[in-house]
Amino acid sequence: MANLGMFIGALFVVFLVPGPDMVLLLQTSSTQGRGQAIATAIGLGLARAAHVTLAAAGLATLLKTVPWAFEMVRVVGVAYLVWLGIKLARASTLAPHLSTAATEASSTAYLAAMRRGLLTNITNPKALLFCSVLLPQFVQADAGSVPGQFLLLGVVLVAIGLLFDFIYAMAGVALGNWIERHPLMQTVQRWTFAAVLIGFGARLAVTGSPE
Repeated sequence: MANLGMFIGALFVVFLVPGPDMVLLLQTSSTQGRGQAIATAIGLGLARAAHVTLAAAGLATLLKTVPWAFEMVRVVGVAYLVWLGIKLARASTLAPHLSTAATEASSTAYLAAMRRGLLTNITNPKALLFCSVLLPQFVQADAGSVPGQFLLLGVVLVAIGLLFDFIYAMAGVALGNWIERHPLMQTVQRWTFAAVLIGFGARLAVTGSPE
């Protein structure tokens, strides 16, 4: 595909923009360790793969043509982000104890982390609409199988997303190690991440239905 490099460049720009996914990864890795952050990244990757599949199937058009469908998905997304923010704000402490996080985390904790990542992204209708708008621009009818091109672009999108997720996870671990040595910053971190998640929920709440 002649425009694959341009597509990758566009993805780099998109994944550098702060959003709920980035905040969730930073919060998880800084307080619960690298393992659970990677589980969260896997959940995010699964959600993006689902969005690509839905966009290829044309189901994203439903959100554009049926207003109540978009509203329903948006309400769920808003409620989930606000719930995450409130839960974070009410936590008694976010002391990471990263040295023991890897050994103490159970399979249930990893599954919960993966579920948080999946739900954070899959309940965001803007993510599905993004895939439905971006991917077709790089599909060329005269360049071979259209489903094959969608598959390639989807694999690249998920792979680039995971790359950035792992980078943010490592940055969060470093942040957690620093915060562990500065107790006051644990409170600042807790309220900052909570406010940002609720803020993303509020922004999604005022997003207009797609034309």
